[in-house]
Parts: sequence; structure tokens; C-alpha cells
Amino acid sequence: MSLFKWNLLGVLLVTMAQEANAGEVNAAIAANFTAPAQQIVELFQKESGHTVKLSFGSSGKFYAQIKAGAPFDVLLAADDAIPKRLLQEGAAVEGSRFVYATGKLALWSVQPDYVDEKGAVLNKGNYSKLAIADPRLAPYGVAAKETLEKLTMWNAIQGKLVKGESITQTYQFVASENAEMGFIALSQIMRDGKVSVGSWWLVPEDMHKPIRQSAVLLSKAKDQAAAQAFLAFLKSQKAAMIIRGYGYELPKKP
Repeated sequence: MSLFKWNLLGVLLVTMAQEANAGEVNAAIAANFTAPAQQIVELFQKESGHTVKLSFGSSGKFYAQIKAGAPFDVLLAADDAIPKRLLQEGAAVEGSRFVYATGKLALWSVQPDYVDEKGAVLNKGNYSKLAIADPRLAPYGVAAKETLEKLTMWNAIQGKLVKGESITQTYQFVASENAEMGFIALSQIMRDGKVSVGSWWLVPEDMHKPIRQSAVLLSKAKDQAAAQAFLAFLKSQKAAMIIRGYGYELPKKP
């Protein structure tokens, strides 16, 4: 048999082995992580042969769905509190939780030069709508509320707030100019380390509690190799490069 045929046979055998061991992962992903998750999953599927079904939404809604029996295998939340709660309630696998990214909050307008670099536009008051994610459902909404409280504006600004069910809906309010500006995830307007549209203020880290985005393996998938492999890949250098490109910070190595 020629060398070419041997190589072809080897490729076929590897492919058959991958297909035989392939599994499907049902992943619940925080809305702010939509774009990086799609890129990470594309790489993971090519390398592993597994497939990942992605669902995007608010972490609070995912928590309620998981508790109601939704068939998710892994959760990539926008905070650390929800994965911890799932662990305490026996709905997640002990020892599987880890921080995969630290998110950054930005005040953003689709209009160039509308938002200044220090966020002073908030005090001017010449706007009718400010979009935030609902703090009851979304950790980025909690961070926005904490920021406005730090600025002693939370109570006074209630009449101007429009609340999205997720950070995606909040972004859409601003992108469609139904709100002049809004607090969104920096990752939603960043690609390859650059913000390419509109004007923004990167909210200083001391204005709100850290947005420690954590992943966890859910109890129904405790013996599922594909789900375990996906979470392992999320910790890889290839995933880290993608995550950094969207403006997230990576957890520091112990």
C-alpha cells in the first residue's frame, strides 16, 4: 500500500474514532459572552469532534430554567454568585466551578463624541433614556446599578431608565437609538482589542464589584465527557486569546 493510502487510511480512522466518541453539549451562555463563545465553540468542535448547542440569555433566567429542569449540561454565567448557588443546592458538580473571565462595564452610545472619556455626560441630564440590564436578572445590570449608586444618581435617574431582560437587549436599545446611551458589556463593542463604533466610557473597576464570570458543570452532565472537555477547552490558551480580544481580563494564575 502506498504512503498516500496509508496516510488517507490514518485520517479516516481518526475521523471514525472521533465520530464514535463524539458527544453533544447543551450550553447555557451569559448573553455578554455571545461572540467569544461562538468563536471558542467553532474551534472546540473542529478539534474534538463534539458539538455544542448554544443558548444565550441572562444568568438569572438560566438559573430559574435550570432549577425547573432545563436540559443544560454547562452554565457560563455572568457572575460567580449563581454558579455558587447551584453548587449549594446540589444542581452543579462540586469542584467544577472556575472563573473564565472578568467582565468590564462600559457606558456606550452609538453616536460618536456623545459619551466622554470620564462619563460626565451622565450629569448633564440632556438625554431622555439610559439603558441598563435588569439588575434582578443580569449581573451587568447589578454593576450598572452599583455605578449609578456610587455616583449618587440611582434614585434621581429612575424616570430615564429602560431595562433590558439581558445585556443583549440592553445593547439593542442603544444600537437602535431607542436610548441615547446605556451601560453594556465592553465585549459587545470590542473586536480584536478595539472598539470600532460610537463613543464610550470604560467604567473604573472601583465603581462596582468585580464581574467574575464563572462556569460550572451541571449535575445532569457529571459523567458526560463532552461537557467536561468543553470546560477544559475554555481554560486553554486558544480560548484565552479569543477572550482577551473581546476586552475581558483573564483570571490570574494561582
